Amino acid sequence: AEKVLGYDLLSLCLEGPRDALDRTQHCQPAAPPGSEAPLGSVSPQVVERCVAAAGYSVGEFAALVFAGALGFAEALYAVKVRAEAMQKASEAVPSGMLSVVGRREANYKFACLEARKHCESLGIENPVCTVSNYLFPDSRVIAGHLQALEFLQENARKYYFKRTKMLPVSGAFHTRLMEPAVEPLAEVLKSIEIQKPLLCVYSNVDGKKYMHSKHIQKLLVKQVVSPVLWEQTMHSVYERKQGTEFPYTYEVGPGNQLGAILKQCNLKAWKQYKHVDALEDEEAADT
Repeated sequence: AEKVLGYDLLSLCLEGPRDALDRTQHCQPAAPPGSEAPLGSVSPQVVERCVAAAGYSVGEFAALVFAGALGFAEALYAVKVRAEAMQKASEAVPSGMLSVVGRREANYKFACLEARKHCESLGIENPVCTVSNYLFPDSRVIAGHLQALEFLQENARKYYFKRTKMLPVSGAFHTRLMEPAVEPLAEVLKSIEIQKPLLCVYSNVDGKKYMHSKHIQKLLVKQVVSPVLWEQTMHSVYERKQGTEFPYTYEVGPGNQLGAILKQCNLKAWKQYKHVDALEDEEAADT
């Protein structure tokens, strides 16, 4: 990874500084190696018997590497280009992302519409405020102009939002504010050899399986400006006839957020869930 990126990624991940790691140009390239490294802690039988993979946002590159569709170095280089272009797009407009947990009555589209109208009243042309990530029932991430997100926080009770929290990210990812990043990523993906995956990989864009290499190339680009349909992906992955057993699910890499989301989306599937982190295994070995 260090050879591809041109800087010491391991040192940045383990020692910081935190504000440098939070910048999307560094945070994104850290995700694929962070997801691939713990695979050494998974038993070979599990890897050999794996039938499907999925990755959240930039994690989709790691899922495609695991499935044999992309080479590790090529995928990491594409992520580097993606991250730098998204960082640049983020710096062009004051924007961000707001995590929202809503009540049953919450109407996210209406809330976003009113936030955009508020921005227009401030003189902002073509304001952006839209759902950018579908996490689990009653949980969304809304992204767009900062003024729109501040408006939603101030009016949270009106829109039946129980909890709102600004995310420590540089911009409004997975919205049209990332359009300047589309062309650089499209160009680099054209130059990379993409194979048909050896196992099912699900796309964030539509929650469906990738069909062939051109499909991967097209949707990885579209993903930059499209919402992450993670909740819908979870339903696709675990859809099965009643009475059929659920598969074992492994989340690899730091943090167990995807496991927490799975628990909210499908409790039965979550009962077969396990988290694998390389650092945790090393710490256990040391003790």
